Formats: sequence, C-alpha cells, structure tokens
Amino acid sequence: MKIPELFRERREADKPVFSLEVFPPKRKKNKESIYHAVEKLKVTDPDFISVTYGAGGNIADNSTCEIAANIKKRYGIETVAHLTCINSTREDVAVMIERFRDANIENVMALRGDIVPGEDIQREFAHANELAIEVQRKCSDDLEILGACYPEGHYESKSLEADIQNLKYKIGAGVRALITQLFFDNSAFYQFIDMARAGGINVPVSAGIMPIVKASQIEKTVQLSGASLPHKFTAMIADYEHDPEGLYEAGIQYAVEQCRDLLEHGVDGVHIYTMNDPTVAVRVWEGIKDLL
Repeated sequence: MKIPELFRERREADKPVFSLEVFPPKRKKNKESIYHAVEKLKVTDPDFISVTYGAGGNIADNSTCEIAANIKKRYGIETVAHLTCINSTREDVAVMIERFRDANIENVMALRGDIVPGEDIQREFAHANELAIEVQRKCSDDLEILGACYPEGHYESKSLEADIQNLKYKIGAGVRALITQLFFDNSAFYQFIDMARAGGINVPVSAGIMPIVKASQIEKTVQLSGASLPHKFTAMIADYEHDPEGLYEAGIQYAVEQCRDLLEHGVDGVHIYTMNDPTVAVRVWEGIKDLL
C-alpha cells in the first residue's frame, strides 16, 4: 500500500499512523539479526517499517532493498525504502529504482544523506528535492515519495523559515508525506507544524521519536540530529548519570510521555527510531497503544 493513501485512510478513521524504523546490520554475517528484531516488533502491528540506506550510500554493498522486500513478504508489513543521493550518481539512482520496482516496493524516502567530513562525494545531486524529481521522472506511477523534515530546522539552514521554504521545494518535487528528524521538545514540533501549515504545506507529517536509554546515545544523537535538549530531558540525564538501569527506564518513560502528548494533540503519526532494539520499541508501544 502506498503511504499517502495509508495516511488518508487513517485520517478518515480518526486514527494516527504508527510506524517504525530499522537499519541494515553493518556486517553481512549479522544479516538475519534484523529479521529477529522485526519478529519481535510485529506485535506492535505497525502501519509500516522504514529501512535506512546502507552506510555512506554505498550501492555496491547495500541491503536496503532486500530487507524492505523481505519484511513485506515475510510479515505482510508495508515498507519504505530509504534512498540517499549525496554519494550517488544518476546511474546509481536508476539502478536502485529498478531494484525497488522489481522487489514490489511501493514507497521510497528520498534523502540527501549525511556528508561525512573528508570523504569524497558525488556532485550530481545536491539536495533531496533533486532526488525526488529524478524518482518522479523515472517512475511517477510506481513509487510514492516520502521526505524528511526538521522541527528545529536543518542544521545547514539559516533559519526555520528558510528551512520550511526548502521543504516546499520537496513537496513541489513530488514528496507526499513527511517524517521528522528526532526531537525531544514537543513545543518545537508544534511550532514547526503551525509554521508549515501556514506556509501551505499540507501533506501528512509523522513525528520521529527516538527513546534514549543509554548515556552513550546522547552525544552522538545530538551531534547527528542537531536536536535541542529541553530542561526536562537534561534533568533526567543528570538524575540517572550513575544509574544505567534507572536511565533505561526513565528514557522509555520520557519517550512514552512525549508520544502520548503528541497523540493527544492529534499528530498525523508517530514514527519510532528503534535502533534495531525491539525491547525498547515494544515498551514504548505498550505505553501508547490505548491511543492508537
């Protein structure tokens, strides 16, 4: 099923979309571990699972398509396959699009991808909207395109207003549903939604939530996402600085409370960044399933 249609059906039924994100194991020998995780995640009955692109966008060693196709076949769960462009040529993108079509994948998330300092990058695509245009050009009827958005603005944007203008370019390029970067402050999300809707962006927006259950996650997560840390979050980290078990439980509870607040405010959907940890994701789902 195509994801914009799924959002439309849920909206008509006055229900939010619930989805999950997983990533391909870095080592081929651990390939089956992703399916062990999905086996445990299926209890949450997700509307779809997104599968991130291979590390560095390397087409030669990319299992995104295979994993997305297998999840759909094995578990009957709709999937979204990520596709990045910063390290891809037009030929690479064409190859991946054909793989997706051959695998009966109907939904693609068009992303620029992270720029790794000191690493050579391709120059054929500079932004995600350019990738979306290419996907549209090659298979407008076969693939629906999703995109990313940033409640606090992309770290390279001059302002949130400028970032929302760039987001409008994505919509114009064919993106029909959005998933946010992770965030920890719901007020930032609500402000973003108000500004986006006022700016004419009317596609569904799913809120991306990552439960933080280990101190080691914090620095890397903030560095990659640019998400701000509200007082409630930093106070939680300080309270459990020397108590890993306490932080684990508190992190799950923080994510549950964040999701419940979003759902009670009528968010289009909630998207959990699972980090391939089904135990944490299932615990969060258990805390919000009455609202789903």
